[in-house]
Amino acid sequence: MTNALPLDNLRDLFGDRLQENVVMANYTTAHVGGSAGGLIPINSLKELEQAARSLWKLNVPFKIIGSGANVLFSDRGYPGVVLVNHAHTIKINTHSAAPGVWAESGANLGAIARQSALRGLSGLEWAATIPGTLGGAVYGNAGAQGLDIAGTLDSVEILVRSGEKQSWKAERLAFQYRSSLLKHERSEAVILSGHFNLTPGDPKTIQDRMEEFSRKRRASQPPGASMGSTFKNPPDDFAGRLIEAAGLKGKRMGDVEVSPQHANFFVNTGHATAQDYYKLIKLVQQKVAQTSGIQLELEIELVGEFGE
Repeated sequence: MTNALPLDNLRDLFGDRLQENVVMANYTTAHVGGSAGGLIPINSLKELEQAARSLWKLNVPFKIIGSGANVLFSDRGYPGVVLVNHAHTIKINTHSAAPGVWAESGANLGAIARQSALRGLSGLEWAATIPGTLGGAVYGNAGAQGLDIAGTLDSVEILVRSGEKQSWKAERLAFQYRSSLLKHERSEAVILSGHFNLTPGDPKTIQDRMEEFSRKRRASQPPGASMGSTFKNPPDDFAGRLIEAAGLKGKRMGDVEVSPQHANFFVNTGHATAQDYYKLIKLVQQKVAQTSGIQLELEIELVGEFGE
């Protein structure tokens, strides 16, 4: 990967926080991916705002990640800067007429759900075992068990490229299945925080419901290194069922395997590459189209250059 970043400017701005030529396999849940030109850990909203504004001013491309799920970085690398968002403050309000929870975009969605449940607030039980962060969950309208972010999100605070901070109501995000306006339009905007409207309830009942959702998720989803669900479910069907019907459970490409437990999960069984993932994705799309006539759409996001 050719590094054309203005490294002198970046070093002046970020000092020792800037890490150069960082292998993204160490920062993603599938443990694959080449080197990013730069990486900056983010520990507060102030740092996130400052980094985004500075990189926009320098016209440096950047990608924000949290846990590193739902994203596939190319083996060829990413010629920009990756911001690893650890801004994770959570504030729970149980004392007003409209109880809810506010959290920074780097907060783990499962932690938000579990802390809310402990305080007797219902609405996020489905999210208890989701590994991603609030920012990524809002960006992709994350969901499980037939529920999703759109069902409880009240508003988000957004930083746009002009440097202005804006408060958006959930409706403005135009949520669709596993997508939002920000994802669909590849908007140059940064999610800073989000607020959810939740419902008071009996803590034990909420905890029991959350544990049932968690039990179902653990029973259906395979362990090991993966990106999460690879494809979106098509209308009135399931990607995993279509892949299994195409005879692809257990199919391998290099060290990537279509999980024998859940066919919509592609597991790194050893020393897989991003290209292994990409080739398996293309093969599965081709075979499912041949057997069912359905073109599977990616739920994960590809970052960098991929090719046959």
